[in-house]
Amino acid sequence: MDAPSSLFNSRVSACFAALMLAPTLFSNAACDRSSAAPPPAFPPAAVTVSHPVEKDVVDYDEYTGRLEAADSVDVRARVSGFIDSAKFQEGSVVQAGDLLFVIDPRPFQAEVDRAQAEVARAQAQVQQTSEEFARLEKVRSAAATERELLNARYNKAAAEASLAGAKAALSSAQLNLQFTRVTAPIAGRIGRKLVTQGNLITGGGSGGAPATLLTTITSLDPIYCYFDADERSVLRQQRLSRSSGQQTSEDAHIRVGLALADETGFPHEGVVDFTNNRLDPATGTLQVRASFRNPDGFFTPGLFARLRIPGSAPHRATLVADDAIGADQAQRFVLVVDAQNVVQPRPVTVGQIFEGQRVVEGVTPQDWVIVNGLMKARPGMKVDPKPAPMPARVGTAASTRPSDRQPANTQPAKAQAAQAQPAGAGRGSDPQ
Repeated sequence: MDAPSSLFNSRVSACFAALMLAPTLFSNAACDRSSAAPPPAFPPAAVTVSHPVEKDVVDYDEYTGRLEAADSVDVRARVSGFIDSAKFQEGSVVQAGDLLFVIDPRPFQAEVDRAQAEVARAQAQVQQTSEEFARLEKVRSAAATERELLNARYNKAAAEASLAGAKAALSSAQLNLQFTRVTAPIAGRIGRKLVTQGNLITGGGSGGAPATLLTTITSLDPIYCYFDADERSVLRQQRLSRSSGQQTSEDAHIRVGLALADETGFPHEGVVDFTNNRLDPATGTLQVRASFRNPDGFFTPGLFARLRIPGSAPHRATLVADDAIGADQAQRFVLVVDAQNVVQPRPVTVGQIFEGQRVVEGVTPQDWVIVNGLMKARPGMKVDPKPAPMPARVGTAASTRPSDRQPANTQPAKAQAAQAQPAGAGRGSDPQ
């Protein structure tokens, strides 16, 4: 046999031997795995569960609006002239009657002096004609003719009329002199000086020319917020008022909550004091006005505001923490733990938020809802539930009525857990 044939036969023999040993090796490996201990089982995931809360709530309608001053005045002069001085600080709060501008009073003082002189002349004329008429009456039967007596009477009446006209002109001149001191017609916050010292201004009633705008004043307290309510909300409010035996918003004293752009919740409370007499047919909305106290002047006209109005009578509702609600496309759900500590999904219908808890339909106060550890819980898996009171976020957008708010539970956490625990609670490991 040559060398290549010998090498081929040796390789074939080695491969055959390997094939014969393979079953033995696989059998030994299988025996080793079957004799090994099973891996340790992981303990159930620890989750926090809470009972849904039942309380009386009120459904609310929310709107947006703008703040406006109850009174706003464009300050204009009533007489024309040159501005002597401006007596106020821009942007300050002024009271009704405070001096704002002084118009050069000298021309008006001269007119008052002239009118006073005219009154004095008319008084002298009246005195003269009165004495003449009295003298002629005494000598009527002797020397005075009927014509002379009649002329004296007419002269006396004309002099009295001239005196009345002179007095009226004097009153007008004195009034114009007073108008040279422009005062604040209302109390409020004043704007900037639109006209400064030395400028010639036009007063109201000067030949029909428009009067010069000097500044503006807006009142502070109260302040209004105007908003538009849609037709459905208007009808709902009317039925709610009638069901309570009140026919108008003024009788109902509808309470309104307000929040500014940087505020959470509705910390400011006011009342609806005006509704328009017709809906706008173009938009289908009704203009409504709410009034709010503003003693410190914090509210500024023109600010954007959110408003909340009760849209229903108080009713009993079930609430859970808003963070405990999940979403699967259009379906909302919560995860509940049954008596065997198995996670079950529960479809729910959600409503409004009250003090960080959302109104839901689909669960009962006896259910245990997972509120913490949602990422560790899956439907069908077993968990280790830890009872706790239903949480609520701080600074939420709505609240129940003060009389409906439940007092905080001051019991220790261990006592709360001892009062109510789901079946099997406490068995298992702590949260990892």
